[in-house]
Amino acid sequence: MAVEHTKLHHYLVSVGSNIEPRKHLAECETILAAETQLLGIADYIDTEPDGFKDQPWFVNGAYYIASPLAHDDFKAYLKAVEERLGRVKGPIKSGPRTMDLDIITVDGHVVHNDYYHKSYVTIPVDQLIGQFALTLNAAG
Repeated sequence: MAVEHTKLHHYLVSVGSNIEPRKHLAECETILAAETQLLGIADYIDTEPDGFKDQPWFVNGAYYIASPLAHDDFKAYLKAVEERLGRVKGPIKSGPRTMDLDIITVDGHVVHNDYYHKSYVTIPVDQLIGQFALTLNAAG
């Protein structure tokens, strides 16, 4: 993984779980606090499953993280954290999961369109934007 020593990148990351969600979210917070600069955590919200409905409700939120890792390397790091927390990708793309971490913004630039279309992403991300007085630039 390439580490850029001269700059910290700021990420807003959507988080969700519906398999023992409170346990996995707490474990995820512990990992991220130890391995990154976890600057903020949005309030968690309970949300109905999107897509595949025959599964438990999700607990969703967002994290504000600073890291020297560039976007692609940080994305790979988050996927590794998901795996460490027991994520197994099953046959149903929107099926149950122990952990789902998606980068929504990088250095103020929206990089994931779910921010505009999924309230379970928008609500917690907007909470952190307001709390930290962040400015966003549209996807481009």
